[in-house]
Amino acid sequence: MDHITSIFNAQQVYKYTLRKNNVSERIAKLKQLKTSIKNSEALIYAALQSDLRKSAFESAVTELLFVYGELDFAIKNLGAWMAPKRVGKTLSNPFAKNRLYYEPKGVCLIIAPWNYPFQLIMSPLISAIAAGNCVMMKPSELSPETSKVVSKIIADTFETQEVACFEGDVEVSSALLKLPFDHIFFTGSTAVGKVVMEAAAKNLSSVTLELGGKSPTIIDETANLAKAATKIAWGKLVNSGQTCIAPDYVFVHQQQVDEFIGLYKAAATKMYFKSEANINPDAYGKIINAKHFERINHLVSDAVAKGATINWGGNADAQTQTIDPVVLTHVPTDAKVMEEEIFGPLLPIVAYTNLDDTIFQINAKSKPLALYIFSESSKNTNYIIKNTSAGGTCVNDVLVHIANPKLPFGGVNGSGLGSSHGVYGFINFSHERAIVFQRKIDFNKMVYPPYVGKDWVLKMLSKLM
Repeated sequence: MDHITSIFNAQQVYKYTLRKNNVSERIAKLKQLKTSIKNSEALIYAALQSDLRKSAFESAVTELLFVYGELDFAIKNLGAWMAPKRVGKTLSNPFAKNRLYYEPKGVCLIIAPWNYPFQLIMSPLISAIAAGNCVMMKPSELSPETSKVVSKIIADTFETQEVACFEGDVEVSSALLKLPFDHIFFTGSTAVGKVVMEAAAKNLSSVTLELGGKSPTIIDETANLAKAATKIAWGKLVNSGQTCIAPDYVFVHQQQVDEFIGLYKAAATKMYFKSEANINPDAYGKIINAKHFERINHLVSDAVAKGATINWGGNADAQTQTIDPVVLTHVPTDAKVMEEEIFGPLLPIVAYTNLDDTIFQINAKSKPLALYIFSESSKNTNYIIKNTSAGGTCVNDVLVHIANPKLPFGGVNGSGLGSSHGVYGFINFSHERAIVFQRKIDFNKMVYPPYVGKDWVLKMLSKLM
């Protein structure tokens, strides 16, 4: 692993040169990255098809177009982001000029997952470059074809002293995490996030953790059930459910459970099946590997063994690593599917009779990365929002909050730490430096010792404050 240390040391030196880059120079780097990505589009599509059986259309919508959007937004707004921000004066120091400067954190590490292996490594890279940092990147070994393409794009675009990509398994990640980075950006599971945070603590590195968890959905009695079912079917089954903000489980009023299941089945069949019984491999992806295939199947068998009912689906093909959509009802709370993040095409449905029950169950779990509400009642919607906590929330939709670069994206406590995208990603990779420019005339000497005879100063300051 000597080459990792060597590149890290080179970046530690080069970060002092890079921090001097102006707006135009950083924008040029972002444009250069965009050009390299465009030149590699065919390779990216082929890699995503190989790793996850993603269609070109799905890859474009959920990976490439997302990254292009982030790039264009940063290019357009970087000048405003980098400009020093005026900060108001205080009555106790009325003549000083106060400013907020954004300076690069330095050498940053980005560790990305396999489920959206292009988007989830390029998005934080864009923010890191915009903020003027050196970057060391580690794509997931579980999506090897996409990792190869990412590595090629980085090598074609940057010198290793500025941005370097490292392929490999957990040994590479472990070697990287031993280094004293100025900032670490990790996307992945909560369990691994704890390992990353522990490693960062040893070097007092700041961290951003984009994790996951169990994102609940509430459908109240006023909701348009057909629209809710269609949106949930798409949000749950895109990428075969391997999405950190996918609806994990759904609360449906007990009088509407059967109707919702019928609508969900119809919507999912229309989108992802060739016929009522045959999945469409051109629209429906595969599970990333055999280990996760078995994990998801075990969630189903465990739930059934504990009393759950399979209302729909259950077919699984180990050869193609395909698991058809599954709907589960009467799932006991101690079933693993209700305790662990599913990260697959399984949808547990929880019947309820009043909203307070759903809120109690949500709050009994770790704070989710996303919470989805389907309702035509503003009273119910506001009540749910005020009485729960989540990284982000959509009302009458799912997933779409991640696509707006003007909104922060991130979790809270168990589902993450820090925000990304747009200006929030720029700030995340920057140090907000407070600077006071003192004038020739100031009142500071009034509070210097000696203090005898200065009671009038305290009285004056008390009134001013």
